[in-house]
Amino acid sequence: MTTSPSSENTRSRPRRALLLACVLALCAPLTGSAPAVADPGAPGSWVWPGGVARVVRPYEQPPTPYEAGHRGIDIAVAADEIVAPADGVVAFRGVVVDRPLITIDHGSGLVSTLEPVESELNPGDAVPQGQAVGTLATGGHTAEGLLHLGARLDGEYINPLALLGAAERPVLLPCCS
Repeated sequence: MTTSPSSENTRSRPRRALLLACVLALCAPLTGSAPAVADPGAPGSWVWPGGVARVVRPYEQPPTPYEAGHRGIDIAVAADEIVAPADGVVAFRGVVVDRPLITIDHGSGLVSTLEPVESELNPGDAVPQGQAVGTLATGGHTAEGLLHLGARLDGEYINPLALLGAAERPVLLPCCS
């Protein structure tokens, strides 16, 4: 199956916007000014969903979409109350296999999933950044007391640390000595 150039351009717009936001965020310390961030997909635009947290298990990009990896981060949270990392709309709330979870659609193809989280919210409910969406529960692959945060952009998993502003920034090395 082939795709037309126009459909490829439509699908790549959110990626280009995220890439541009990453570049601007990385350049801000060099220029002395930070760009205004309203895009929920911009680096550093999310808040930690359980307060200041410590990453217990990092994101591990699988070699292919079908191989083993860790498609999110497991974090030791500071509070049992879990909040929306960014503005969005509840897309799903329920139990999958053995764990309760909530998925929030942040627009522009960006979706977050928080698990295990018990919630009274329903699909379609709007949630502003920082609003409580549920409480930390048990179940799933995380150890008790840990929260798994996953993020997808256009259906592909991405490292949520970039959105939290906690991803390591690249360091430019001198070239051509």
